[in-house]
Amino acid sequence: MPIDSLTLASTDAPAPRIMGILNCTPDSFSDGGRYLAIEAALAQGLLMCQQGADVLDIGGESTRPGAQPVAAEEQERRVLDVIRQLRPRIPSNVLMSIDTTSAQVAAAALLAGVNWINDTSAGMDDSRMLPLAADWAVPIVLMHRQGQPIEMQINPQYTNVVQNVCDQLRARVDAALAAGIRADNILLDPGIGFGKRAEHNWMLLAELSKLVALGFPVVLGTSRKRFLAQQCGDCASTELLPATCATTAIGVLAGVQVFRVHDVIGNRQAANVAWAVSHSNRITHSQSK
Repeated sequence: MPIDSLTLASTDAPAPRIMGILNCTPDSFSDGGRYLAIEAALAQGLLMCQQGADVLDIGGESTRPGAQPVAAEEQERRVLDVIRQLRPRIPSNVLMSIDTTSAQVAAAALLAGVNWINDTSAGMDDSRMLPLAADWAVPIVLMHRQGQPIEMQINPQYTNVVQNVCDQLRARVDAALAAGIRADNILLDPGIGFGKRAEHNWMLLAELSKLVALGFPVVLGTSRKRFLAQQCGDCASTELLPATCATTAIGVLAGVQVFRVHDVIGNRQAANVAWAVSHSNRITHSQSK
């Protein structure tokens, strides 16, 4: 899969991609500490590839609600050896992404072998991030986030959450283009759970087609998040695979192209089935003209 295969240049959108989450952190909300040791991280990365991941998203800083910032040097210590050792061991068509808001970390990760940048601040935390992505000519995920992780869930407010998120993402697209990033290297993420109450998340899921209509591939990250647990009897985050798969199917039918998940195999199946339905509808519609 070439790096630019997620562009929307074709009228026939590509099959959905699965981005497997590899948190090399002690404090991520669902799997903190599980993959902090390099051997565990490598094993999980290889397993996700076997299960059908198209992208491995590797991060050394938790962005869960209430999380404290992690110094760039510590992030690098956590992720760089994982990246270097995974790259020659995974299939060449599987991409790697660095999940960071630090341009220093992103630059080091690019040198180590990653192909994408996934920035939960959309380039707002570090003014060097967008120029870095432009210089390297790599895809960058621009995510909407209200506030900083440490306080973003303290009474988030919107006048119209869907419109507000779309407007902010358009502004970040403009900033990315002004920095020299190619339009076909921009992906957008509505930031489910990042400075949003449960009702905001549900509204965004219901209106995903409006985000898709912005004209850039959309990345959706709902995996194991608390608003799903609240709807499912407050079960443990590790029991939310079926709920996450439901949002993946909804996203595929709305035109979302990338799904950032902890559980690859179940979401791979959900995405494939939903895409087969969606693709069948497009073929039938085309043949009826």
